[in-house]
Amino acid sequence: MFDLAGLAAALASHGRVARVVIAGHDGSSPREPGAAMLVWQDGQSGTIGGGALEYAAAAEARAMLATGGHRLRRVPLGPALGQCCGGAVSLLTEVYDALPVPEAGVIARSIDGRDMPLAVKRVLDRARGQGISPAAQLLQGWFIEPVADPARDLWIWGAGHVGRALVAVLAPLPGLRITWVDVAADRFPATLPDGVTALPAADAARLVAHAPKDAEHLVLTYSHALDLDLCHRLLTHGFARAGVIGSATKWARFRSRLAALGHAPSTIARIECPIGDPALGKHPQAIAIGVAQAVLRQPARPLLKETAL
Repeated sequence: MFDLAGLAAALASHGRVARVVIAGHDGSSPREPGAAMLVWQDGQSGTIGGGALEYAAAAEARAMLATGGHRLRRVPLGPALGQCCGGAVSLLTEVYDALPVPEAGVIARSIDGRDMPLAVKRVLDRARGQGISPAAQLLQGWFIEPVADPARDLWIWGAGHVGRALVAVLAPLPGLRITWVDVAADRFPATLPDGVTALPAADAARLVAHAPKDAEHLVLTYSHALDLDLCHRLLTHGFARAGVIGSATKWARFRSRLAALGHAPSTIARIECPIGDPALGKHPQAIAIGVAQAVLRQPARPLLKETAL
């Protein structure tokens, strides 16, 4: 998917930026069509995978920054780069000074200068009239990509060691819009990952009322009292999924207190606790990996009943 927000941030920080995207492949490929990276004079973000492929593509993209334009080329991974993959990858490199304008949530552009063919018009008509998002693809001399639109709101409550590890793991993943809450601004790192919004609030639990009712929540604050208050407010407010870090003992006490606050056992059971993966241990990064694994599963499935502190 075409990450317009990421490109906008890169343009604002670095000026002219090259974007390299896998436009297609034959045989095996390190990444799927639509996987992209941004390249500027002294850095890059994102990945198209492949090690040697990415290194060579980034060098070519930097060389294009001075001249602008675009280039589509086919790279046979074995003969050209000595990689053991048996496939060939089509790479589209484009230099941007400004954001492209999407139509019906799709970025469509000509690669060889020809007018828009009927097949591309049909793709745009389906996107406009039926909301059908196309796959990234080369189509009769045009390359089309859907614009990335975060499909899931994830609220992370707590910016301690586990919260920071979890945000670091999840923020680069597509499709997530992360809201990060804690009680004070100085609890957050000085620099936030792209796509993450920090919300400091002395009475953090009051922010539950501002969360979308279909948001997912991970509760891992420094305070059991705050965790309990968040659970109480989430059960009253509504959510798609919710999980709380902690032990089985902590959750048994929470269930009793939430019941005393008027919540039915079946309602309380919608919150998962503990979260993580006990097999991975209790190191913050290990907990983050286990929780992230659950987040990556289908939204309809509950968070894994996993570990704790």
